[in-house]
Amino acid sequence: MSFSGRVIDYIYGNLRKKKLHFTLIDPEKQSKEKAVKIAKQAYEAGTSAIMVGGSIGLTQEEVDQTVAMIKKAVEIPVILFPGDVSGVSKSADAIFFMSLLNSRNTYYITGAQAIGAIAIKRLGIEAIPMGYIVVEPGGAVGYIGDARVIPRSKPKIAASYALAAEYLGMKLVYLEAGSGADEHVPEEMIRATKSLLSIPLIVGGGIRNGKDAEKVAKAGADIIVTGTAVEKAARENKVREKISEIVEAIR
Repeated sequence: MSFSGRVIDYIYGNLRKKKLHFTLIDPEKQSKEKAVKIAKQAYEAGTSAIMVGGSIGLTQEEVDQTVAMIKKAVEIPVILFPGDVSGVSKSADAIFFMSLLNSRNTYYITGAQAIGAIAIKRLGIEAIPMGYIVVEPGGAVGYIGDARVIPRSKPKIAASYALAAEYLGMKLVYLEAGSGADEHVPEEMIRATKSLLSIPLIVGGGIRNGKDAEKVAKAGADIIVTGTAVEKAARENKVREKISEIVEAIR
């Protein structure tokens, strides 16, 4: 049975009991069948939601087909993590309606959002406003999104953007080091950001194992996102083991 209900209520409700892990799947990086297999194994290992999206190379049809197939395989929310307006799918439970707050290009702050808003409303997808902040090195998303990446040595800058996101009415804040980053967001930056927020903090990028996840969670992250680590584990047929390791570490 697929998930039903409001995703933001599901997230907030579960966070009252525990820290959460979300699995990020990029439809461009494997077949739809492989994506479904990864999602199912991640669900069985304790991940709390499946995020679907990527920075480049996706068509709306690919996203929609992947989401629809994953929905049939898991009982947790499937949430869109769009790199652009092509990342919208009518089959998803919700979409992270993101504003890349530290972009130089207004398209990624409000432009793409304006283009996609009416379609999201017509499709009836739950939109979850989220402040998205890209931290050095930033990876592909930093490059594509024309971000002024936050220096790792400047935690107060990230914290200021995050608090601005909350004051603008956003429901979540996401600190992103970039897919495949050599290091996760610095713990000092996570602590500084969390100390100012009363909304949940998501951290992703560079989290490769349980030890990394534990550090990030102890520093203040409410939700841990892994994508590249899961892709690597999938190539070794060890998705369940990797997700279990991370989920146990953060709880």
